[in-house]
Amino acid sequence: MTFLLIVANILGAGMVVPQVIHLHRYRSLDGVSSAWTGVGIAMNAWWIIYAFGADILGVLPVSILGVALYATMAAQVIRIDRRQIRPVLMGGLAIGSVPGVALAIGGWPGAGLAIGLCYGIQFAPAAIAAVRSERLTGISAPTWIMAFTEAVIWAIYGLPINDPALILGGVGGSIASAIILIRLASETRAPKARRGMPSGPLNPGMA
Repeated sequence: MTFLLIVANILGAGMVVPQVIHLHRYRSLDGVSSAWTGVGIAMNAWWIIYAFGADILGVLPVSILGVALYATMAAQVIRIDRRQIRPVLMGGLAIGSVPGVALAIGGWPGAGLAIGLCYGIQFAPAAIAAVRSERLTGISAPTWIMAFTEAVIWAIYGLPINDPALILGGVGGSIASAIILIRLASETRAPKARRGMPSGPLNPGMA
């Protein structure tokens, strides 16, 4: 289990890096959800708080780095398009407020469930944006391969310690990441299919 914890922290800390590099290189937001960056900041901040409250300090390294990297990505998104300030802020506030309400009502067990559920839908804005967008030039595939792997590991890690936040978050995160990877794969195949199609009518006699 220690090995899984180390791998999950490495993947979690590194998964946003390819996306940050991708945005810096291509300066394209095609397929990218700006709200996702705000949600990422808020949820990683909550994981830091939950790590101390529920005594699961193993999630601290990835959560601290996650806040820094998501903040960097949010700044990039806003630099590319200043109109994205509002979605970034709204995404963070909308999802980030939920664990706070749960903590006030149900203590750390309630907060854990809320954080797990929110982490499970943390990638939902990114998945929705990928499904709705015609072009995905702004999305980094390595980011989502790492995100899928990390989410699966957190779910596995949470099972023996019976931590609902890790289990729910891992399952939800893996589903959303898988949706994005499938969408990227279909986008990759589509241009190849189009290049293989004849440019003129299939039957010249019917033209």
